[in-house]
Amino acid sequence: MNSNQHILDELYQVILSRKGASPDSSYTASLLHKGLDKILKKVGEEATEVVIAGKGGTDAELIYETADLLYHSLVLLAARDVPADTVWTELQRRFGTSGIAEKAARKE
Repeated sequence: MNSNQHILDELYQVILSRKGASPDSSYTASLLHKGLDKILKKVGEEATEVVIAGKGGTDAELIYETADLLYHSLVLLAARDVPADTVWTELQRRFGTSGIAEKAARKE
């Protein structure tokens, strides 16, 4: 098993540990302290940066911006008290299912 498979779980646990920390102690604690609107703004900014990097950036830029988007998405989950493993469960549920079939099932 690749050690990278658990990095998102490890990162999520670190983010959770920063929820009650002083905003001066880390970027994550500061972001959580600023609240949901600030976190949502960062997720939007990072998503836009992924699109820009995907369109005309280098592979390195795309990788960097995708990592930022994943990080900020995990901060959003933590701020909303949504366990990250619920996202992994949803991805597992979808795995092996046609995207067309999965989307059609949501309309029913």
